Amino acid sequence: MLSQLLMLFGFFALVLVSVYWVNRAVSLFDQLISDGQSAWVFLEFTALTLPNVIRLVLPLAAFVGTVYVTNRLSQESELVVMQATGFSPFRLARPVLYFGLVVGLMMAVLVHFLVPASRARLAERQLEISQNTAAKFLVEGTFNHPARGLTFYIRSIDLSGELTDLFLSDKRTAGQRSIYTAKRARLVSDDTGPKLVMFDGMVQTLDSTTARLTVTRFVDFTYDVVAAAGDDGPRRADVDELATAALLFADDATAGTLGLTSARMRFAGHERIAQTLLPASTALIGFATLLLGGFSRFGLWRQIAGAAGFIIVLQLLANAASKAGTNQGAHWAVAYAPALAGLAVAAALLLLAGRGRRPPRPYEPEPA
Repeated sequence: MLSQLLMLFGFFALVLVSVYWVNRAVSLFDQLISDGQSAWVFLEFTALTLPNVIRLVLPLAAFVGTVYVTNRLSQESELVVMQATGFSPFRLARPVLYFGLVVGLMMAVLVHFLVPASRARLAERQLEISQNTAAKFLVEGTFNHPARGLTFYIRSIDLSGELTDLFLSDKRTAGQRSIYTAKRARLVSDDTGPKLVMFDGMVQTLDSTTARLTVTRFVDFTYDVVAAAGDDGPRRADVDELATAALLFADDATAGTLGLTSARMRFAGHERIAQTLLPASTALIGFATLLLGGFSRFGLWRQIAGAAGFIIVLQLLANAASKAGTNQGAHWAVAYAPALAGLAVAAALLLLAGRGRRPPRPYEPEPA
């Protein structure tokens, strides 16, 4: 039974990861290609999102695999035979528990190592892309907004890298708006960063307080694109990028440098540990719910629907616990509530299944 669970789990995990990953890859493709990035950057970004996608899918894949195997064993009367030989529901659930622990071990590797490392690397690459001024500016035939209050347009770029028919609108200064137009331009680099050199154009500056328009024509003009793109300063690490040990033993000083609270960081650390228990909870819920149905040639569709309902409620509980920890700084024990509630529901269902199949007491005539 354990081998069947692992085999079907691998199949459903592959299917679900593919669906989630393709959905994510489509949005990334539109975003990166429209920003002028290469296909290699797209592949790198999609690969970095893969560990988090697998983390989201594993509990659901464990549930679907368990339901499929249990339903097939029930239709083939194998569960009935095992129960007839004296196996209790808790004994039958032992391979399902082992299966959940194996998937939980995979989950632990993901949440404690792979996901934080991939999220940190992805954040670094996104920052590098956002600071890549050439990628922001050198997109022809499209109005781009590389920074707030800044609009940039070029009609075309020739093979030598020369920009043709440039339009640049800058309204970042309060009460003033400047429009730069040029017939030709080039993006050059120096020690202080890239500069946009415009040729044969003019600058129109409108002062909204005095309603005065100033027009300046130029033969060549240099525009600092680094200052135009803006600098948000050093990036703060997100809680999803930190190691679990750093979250569990965070103090107020460390949390303050990240713009967080120590309670929020400890909650995030315990939430990662609690996530490793979710596969066992979902698998046991799926098995125990179907075990209530007994043998039926028409399948266990009502029990399958009930198991799906339990999983939906469990996911809602997990979302509520995560929101409580994020918004209100709830106690770290709240992070374990969804997983422990799932295990408690599974134990109750197994106990109910055992009572439903308890053999009747032999008839004893009353004494005369």
